[in-house]
Amino acid sequence: MVSKNSMSRLLLLMALLLSCSSMSSAARYLEEYPSHPAVPELPKPELQPHPAVPELPKPELPPHPTVPELPKPELPQAAVPELPKVPELPHPAVPELPEIPKPELPHPAVPEEPKHELPPLPKAELPPKPEFHFPEPEGKP
Repeated sequence: MVSKNSMSRLLLLMALLLSCSSMSSAARYLEEYPSHPAVPELPKPELQPHPAVPELPKPELPPHPTVPELPKPELPQAAVPELPKVPELPHPAVPELPEIPKPELPHPAVPEEPKHELPPLPKAELPPKPEFHFPEPEGKP
């Protein structure tokens, strides 16, 4: 028995085949059908000229009313509160510290490190250039 998957593939192939055959018959019909006859050009109707539009008079507007200046309102004076006086405090005396002698520390002996010398690098050499021998072309016949 045929599975669902193969049945759907078969239906798809049948639909494609039917579509292709209908397209080819439609294309054949279009090729065989005679082209449309030439349509004669219609004469353009003559239009009447547009009537002249009269200019409208400009409307006269009344003058803009003037607005009187309003007096500035007087603001009440804000009272600034007085800050309380801060009593001056005496500066504390800084006691003088006795000088402490710096102890002399012996310097440790630093051993000398031997200098490491790198061996000389080998000079880079390119490989020899290969020589090519091409046959000379013969003259054109």
